[in-house]
Amino acid sequence: MPPDDHQAAPRPSRAEPALTRLDRPELAPLWRALRDRFEQGRPVSTVRVGPLNDAEQAVLADLLGWRRLPGEFARVRVSALDELFGQVAGLDARAAVEAVTGPLADRAAERLAARRARDELWSWLAEHPVVRAEPALEEWVAKVSRSGVVDGSVARTRELLVRALAVLEALPADGVPLPALAQAACGQEHALDDGTRLSNLVLRALAALHDEPEPADAEERRALWERSGVACDALSTTVLVAGLRLNGRGPLAETLRVWAAAGQACPVTLAQLQHSGGLHTGARTVWVVENPSVLAMALARFGAACPPLVCTSGWPSGAAILLLRRLRDSGAELRYHGDFDGDGIRIAAYVCAKTDARPWRMGRSDYLDAVRPEGRGPGRITDAPWAPSLAPALREHAVAVPEEQIAADLLADLATAAEEAPEDRSAGG
Repeated sequence: MPPDDHQAAPRPSRAEPALTRLDRPELAPLWRALRDRFEQGRPVSTVRVGPLNDAEQAVLADLLGWRRLPGEFARVRVSALDELFGQVAGLDARAAVEAVTGPLADRAAERLAARRARDELWSWLAEHPVVRAEPALEEWVAKVSRSGVVDGSVARTRELLVRALAVLEALPADGVPLPALAQAACGQEHALDDGTRLSNLVLRALAALHDEPEPADAEERRALWERSGVACDALSTTVLVAGLRLNGRGPLAETLRVWAAAGQACPVTLAQLQHSGGLHTGARTVWVVENPSVLAMALARFGAACPPLVCTSGWPSGAAILLLRRLRDSGAELRYHGDFDGDGIRIAAYVCAKTDARPWRMGRSDYLDAVRPEGRGPGRITDAPWAPSLAPALREHAVAVPEEQIAADLLADLATAAEEAPEDRSAGG
């Protein structure tokens, strides 16, 4: 009566008659109990056999020479079985189990291999380039690893995570519908449908990025997708710019030149960017700030001579990321500065990861030069990939430095840039 998932081991010829007598249905509980204990990979001295019906009790008592029936459950010493099976079949208990029921599995080795596979999976996830680029995702990685593998399968879990990371890498989107994003990132247009395991996994990652609670209902999930540029309103999704002059004669290029010449800021919609193709500027460097107040200071100082500035207004919209990517692709170098606090570091990591921008005055020394003994707390701090010593300094001082507090240094850099590249203001048709 070997189990379905095991092949019966070849039986030694001298043990054949004895094993035939031992391979009885009434002894199945004994073989199951022995098999289960031996496969655990630990020393076994006794086994608990049962539950036993009347016939099974009688046959077991007869086998072991007991004068009384054992009852529903019986404890059997393995040493007694070694002696018995040795006498009748020349085998110890372990060998007898394999002869009757098939080869024993090494469950301890299987558990070790499974644990190593899980550890390798979580290490791979923690070291993935998407996670390394945005340390705010480390909290998401920790939650995913605590929840364990999907349906007990490391392979299925890795497949799911590969798809989630592909989606995260593709975000923020430029206003595409969710099915289009799913098709592009996963090859299946319904992969990110509301309620799917993949959709929930990605949304939890986005919540960690933004340091927000996980969305609790359909409306909150929809809002988080829109914040990442998915199916967002292409007219109300905007980015604020100043001093940005584009080559060409399209409506966006001409509009930006007019406002730059007037020394005024200009909001650019996602729809305008979507219909403008490549964006080429004569500027070698485009400067990016987090707060509109810094952009306003730059305009007040430089007016029509303002170097090209883009403002993310906090977390960048899909329009902001699309604009920065287009400018990068045209050959412009992007330099980013933001607040020295938890959100500021997360936003900086996000912008740099998504647009290849370089940090601008965002190092440890810049923070220490500006920090004051008193101020608001920095909130939850995650690591800064470009400056490993920055986050520890923020944690030590526990004081945020808003971008406006070092605006004088930023404006000095912009003044130097304006003096070195006056030809940038000549971009035109």
